[in-house]
Amino acid sequence: MELGRLITAIATPFDNNLQVDYDRFRELANRLIDEGSDGLVVCGTTGESPTLTHEEKIRLFTEAIAAVGSRAAIVANCGTYNTAESVAMTKEAASLGVDATMSVVPYYNKPTQDGMEAHFTAIAEAADLPLIMYNIPGRTGVMMSAETTIRLSRVPNIIGVKDACGSLEYTTAVAAGVGEGFRIWSGDDSMTLPILAVGGYGVIAVSSHIAGPNMMAMIEAHLAGDAAKASKLHQKLSVLTKALFSVTNPIGLKVALTEAGFDCGGLRLPLTWPSPAQAEPIRTAVAAYQRAPFL
Repeated sequence: MELGRLITAIATPFDNNLQVDYDRFRELANRLIDEGSDGLVVCGTTGESPTLTHEEKIRLFTEAIAAVGSRAAIVANCGTYNTAESVAMTKEAASLGVDATMSVVPYYNKPTQDGMEAHFTAIAEAADLPLIMYNIPGRTGVMMSAETTIRLSRVPNIIGVKDACGSLEYTTAVAAGVGEGFRIWSGDDSMTLPILAVGGYGVIAVSSHIAGPNMMAMIEAHLAGDAAKASKLHQKLSVLTKALFSVTNPIGLKVALTEAGFDCGGLRLPLTWPSPAQAEPIRTAVAAYQRAPFL
């Protein structure tokens, strides 16, 4: 299946007891597809994966497949800082019928570039599924280099990278060095248009929970060569994106979803609900967007 240019890293709704609300999850999955997302990353950081149990993750993968069927691609986030665990989760996700998997650069233990290469190669060999690597040094504490990314792009099943490293120099080098068919998805909503401009393919987004149609319109304008329209949409979206990420993701997202009338519940510790002062700019930005949603 084509994974698409606009993939949303879906939030995980919780009930009043902070148990996963699977009914609400299915509603959210369908809402996102209806609003233009080509696919969903399930159990990513936006989905609060660090505090989900193994059983909850497996059920969420299954629920996502059941909810959207063939309407969209389901990408199962299977990566941890443990290669063996990542391999096992990848195999299990593959057995469920997901369309692709995603794995992050190992965090906390800070492997060398050789270690990263061995890690991703082992995961890619675990199942005959497309694998998206995730490069986000702000969370992992270490950055996968452009050279390592380019070498890994030659490994069968590794089809792209979610690029949240904040360096257009990295993006440009990767885009120039990889073969045709290897794709770069922005992993930072605010960098989507700049990354597209230097050879990126799309975005694995958070803001698309609120502004999916406009994010897709921006991508389509860029592809159509309408730089003025793409730039204007980028500028307007940046206001919303800045507010959503003014606190740690997905704290801001859950505030935004509540403001948008699609409450997804609270947050599991160690994440906590923001103070009224922290939440106010998020609510203001969402309310402004809903009054005048650009398109």
